[in-house]
Amino acid sequence: MFIETEGTPNPATLKFLPGRAVMGDAGTVDFIDADAVAGRSPLADALFAIPGVARVFLGNDFVSVTKAESTEWEDLRAQVLSTLMDHFVAGLPIVADGAGITEDAIAPEDVEIVTQIKELLDTRVRPAVAGDGGDIVFRGYRNGVVRLTMQGACSGCPSSRATLKHGVENMLRHYVPEVVSVEQVD
Repeated sequence: MFIETEGTPNPATLKFLPGRAVMGDAGTVDFIDADAVAGRSPLADALFAIPGVARVFLGNDFVSVTKAESTEWEDLRAQVLSTLMDHFVAGLPIVADGAGITEDAIAPEDVEIVTQIKELLDTRVRPAVAGDGGDIVFRGYRNGVVRLTMQGACSGCPSSRATLKHGVENMLRHYVPEVVSVEQVD
């Protein structure tokens, strides 16, 4: 097994590509710290056991790892690669059943609007964000406000708020006139 690494716009985060599905079609999961895992992911548990790992994001076909400020990638990269290799070769599960993000309830009158928003996010935004080692997840819609969560490398990236407000918000407002604004949900 060969695992590639790629840099991301967030210098504290590296993207690891194992050449196989990680989450596949099951979505994505972002563990903001070791306490957030709580037994929900054997892979994230193993990565957080490495000193210096601050955040773990599990994408479709990649794993993004964010390091602590006091840690250097020269010290951490080989340990992360080894942990990933051991996990995948052993065939261990990536996540436990039910791990993921929940959405706010959608009002019946907003179902069509939410469908349009999700389709735009899935086709125009998420592929680009995944290329940078992260994801953007729909959390809810109410009174013209779209609630989104930035995950992985994008959550701590200095330009993520600008991307959200200027890029995503403008695109959604253009295609879905009912959208008034976009807000980040942590």
